[in-house]
Amino acid sequence: MPPVSPQPVLELVDVQKAFGSVIALRSATIAVDGGSIHALVGENGAGKSTLVKIVAGLYQRDGGTFRLHGEDVDFTSTAQSKASGIAVIYQEPTLFPDLSVTENIFMGRQPTGRFGRIDRKAMRHEVERLFTRLGVTIDPDRPAEGLSIADQQVIEIAKAVSLDASLLIMDEPTAALSGVEVDRLFAIARSLRDEGRALIFISHRFDEVFALCDTITVMRDGAYIATNAIADTDVDEIVRQMVGREVTELFPKQETTVGEPLLEVDGLDQPGVFHDISFTVHSGEIVSLAGLVGAGRSEVVRAVFGVDPYRDGTVTMRGRRIRRGNPTEAMRAGLALVPEDRRKQGLVIESGVGGNITLAIRRQLARAGLITTGIENRAAKEWASRLEVKTQALDTVAATLSGGNQQKVVLAKWLATQPQVLIIDEPTRGIDVGTKSEVHRLLSELAGQGMGILMISSELPEVLGMADRVLVMREGRITAEISRSDATSENVMFAATHASEAHS
Repeated sequence: MPPVSPQPVLELVDVQKAFGSVIALRSATIAVDGGSIHALVGENGAGKSTLVKIVAGLYQRDGGTFRLHGEDVDFTSTAQSKASGIAVIYQEPTLFPDLSVTENIFMGRQPTGRFGRIDRKAMRHEVERLFTRLGVTIDPDRPAEGLSIADQQVIEIAKAVSLDASLLIMDEPTAALSGVEVDRLFAIARSLRDEGRALIFISHRFDEVFALCDTITVMRDGAYIATNAIADTDVDEIVRQMVGREVTELFPKQETTVGEPLLEVDGLDQPGVFHDISFTVHSGEIVSLAGLVGAGRSEVVRAVFGVDPYRDGTVTMRGRRIRRGNPTEAMRAGLALVPEDRRKQGLVIESGVGGNITLAIRRQLARAGLITTGIENRAAKEWASRLEVKTQALDTVAATLSGGNQQKVVLAKWLATQPQVLIIDEPTRGIDVGTKSEVHRLLSELAGQGMGILMISSELPEVLGMADRVLVMREGRITAEISRSDATSENVMFAATHASEAHS
């Protein structure tokens, strides 16, 4: 067990990092003590990821001080960082899928017995001991392929503990986890803290930050803003420090006139996935599909858009039936789908901003079958400006943008098709509070202009703050339809966790 030392385990003071003319870190400062969980927060683009990559050995600082256990250090590789007792647990770990859990934990450092042979029995015994210590049950012999994100993260943590890491950095670890999985991760994090290890927890979810962490450091525009004990601050103060201004309304919902039916789903059924799904989205309203992870919400909207199959039922737009399994027909009818995973499903991640924005309307932009860069750029510039995408140029690669700006690009791509109904899956997952407010304002404005919006969200405050009606799903079925005036955290969660129907 690493001893709790009198000086910070990690100390960065006025660290700077630039990439050409782009300054990523102006003056990053943080001090993380052993036996504590330290939150690092800031808007997308604040410099958190750059700071982590310097500590992990991916980048080298241009200036400032970098100390580990009181000693000045400078890592030129990730191997050096790991060897010094630093482990980074990412949102989506990268394990070797064909190797077993045990082989992944001991990759590159397998113990050997007589004649230099790998001692598999010793490896397995050590993994069982690690899992018992962490309070988890995972089969050490099963292949890593097919493991949940939560279990993959546990394996990375077990690897770090086996290496006696003194500093663990968790970068947005809960973004893809269910409530039960988050509770398990937090229990592990607290046990590691109690052993004297130092942890950095990066998250946009303030409820988790305040439930788990002891201390919080805020960054803005690549610079250190403040450090506070969690007990001495609150969400409003942290938000002010993050954005440098008052975010007066996180949910700027404007009242709209609900008009004619646009999207009508009747009796949609796919065995083993969802059952008897029926609902209507009207002009000018925001309808939210709520429920726990795995309730079938994403599968329903993907089926409605034609990406996933369904066996029975109908989907109509303004009374016109849309053939199943036909996204092109759905688009022509006025549907648009902003998917949950913007990097894998919403963007061509290595293409430029302009090309991504015009991707769904290239056919309309073509003249005599040809599309010029000028025409494409004019269309892309208009939508990039409307959504206030922060980018230096339209040819900037989408992969280099912050999460919030990537989400704006995906929204711009689909809004360019001028849809009548916008389906948006987890609109603000993994983006900062300032951009969340901007996205919410945009959705409210679109509804005010007569668009119908079907929103999936796992964040109850977002559901309650933005929806005119809440449809709650549980185990592939709609268990409740709740009006805005009647929707509360309690009745939404009750409908999400109880099989009996509760319509309000």
